[in-house]
Amino acid sequence: MDQHSIVVGLDVHKGSITAAVLPPNVARPQETCTIENDARAVERLVKRIMKNGNAVFVYEAGPCGYTLHRQLYRLGCQAAVIAPGLTPVRPGDRVKTDRRDAENLAQLYRAGQLTEIRVPTGEEEAARDLVRAREDAVADRLRARHRLSKFLLRQGRLYDGKQAWSQKHYAWLRQQRFELTLAQQTFDAYLRGVEEADARLASLTTQVLELAQRPSYAALVQGLRCLKGVDTLTAITLIVETQDFRRFGHARAYMDFTGLVCSENSSGDRTRRGSITKVGNAHLRRVLVEAAWSYSHHNSSGATITKRRHGCPAAVVQIARRAQDRLHRRYWRLTQRNKPRPVAIVAVARELAGFVWAIAHSVSSTTAALSTRNRFRGSTDVFWTWRRSSGQEHPRGVYVADRLTSVPTHVPRLRQLPTNHNHVRSARFVRVTAEYA
Repeated sequence: MDQHSIVVGLDVHKGSITAAVLPPNVARPQETCTIENDARAVERLVKRIMKNGNAVFVYEAGPCGYTLHRQLYRLGCQAAVIAPGLTPVRPGDRVKTDRRDAENLAQLYRAGQLTEIRVPTGEEEAARDLVRAREDAVADRLRARHRLSKFLLRQGRLYDGKQAWSQKHYAWLRQQRFELTLAQQTFDAYLRGVEEADARLASLTTQVLELAQRPSYAALVQGLRCLKGVDTLTAITLIVETQDFRRFGHARAYMDFTGLVCSENSSGDRTRRGSITKVGNAHLRRVLVEAAWSYSHHNSSGATITKRRHGCPAAVVQIARRAQDRLHRRYWRLTQRNKPRPVAIVAVARELAGFVWAIAHSVSSTTAALSTRNRFRGSTDVFWTWRRSSGQEHPRGVYVADRLTSVPTHVPRLRQLPTNHNHVRSARFVRVTAEYA
């Protein structure tokens, strides 16, 4: 961490912000103040602090969202949002105040002990909120159905059909009549609540499905749907909650982000692993566990999943098939060792997260290559192709030279024209003129 910049720790609440200013090359904050959580007050504070030099503003993610971060960015300041679950806490420290929280943030950030989170753009946050609103609507419908069914149970009205909440069940509900006026009014209110919850959920589901068809999400949604147990709603949830798969360098980092990795308390020769950490995104964890139950069934690819895989890149389909075989085998090996089914499902969900990461990276690479090709479509330009020592083209494809950096970038094979080129066998890449199909 740069010791020559001012670090400002912020403890943010709905109505107030407590700031602790840590000057350069100083061990403890020299100034603390409390201001209103208002755009004008924040602007005055920033201008006063920035008079003394460059400053970094640090605060923990919370219910106030990212409005403060975006305002600081517009004011030309460097801001960092910290993961609160990963902030170090001293076991013997029993005093907690807003001032001490702000001071600790400034000191820990200067020491490099805090973990920053990726701040979503406004569009990414809006898409995530829409998907979460649908999840809330599902929970609201479940509560409304429970209220109605338990009221009918108290009244001795039991539905004897095969499937609850089907069209026949709704027809039976609308036929119910009660002798007492108050009981009829109560029933009508509960039934109206269920119908309103159904309508709200149907509307939000339509909007989420339309979101999944946008160009920025469509390719990745199609790729994730190749996985067994992952359809459009699950795929779009994975995308909007993760936001950017490229920030995870390997699959284990993404597994850790979901909170599905095992906790550990080992010391010396003793190794003790416990339950999952749950330090991560709970929405991702839920959809991954739900999808993992599909791998407990028969390992076969039915007509539905075969249709979903039709037209997808071969690399993505191969990853999905490998995931299907491995996760099915993983589940049954764990259950045969007398592991409880929920424990086996969580283990499968953890590995499923790794396959989700692999497909996301495969789709991103393919999309980047196609966008490079489309950018030069219809033009004649110079590109580079890998050639063997015999002078034959490498069968895996060609490489387009980036006009800015001249670094070869892999793209699918283009239509090559008969041209003259230098037959330099010692060169790794050879210039060839081609027309982009």
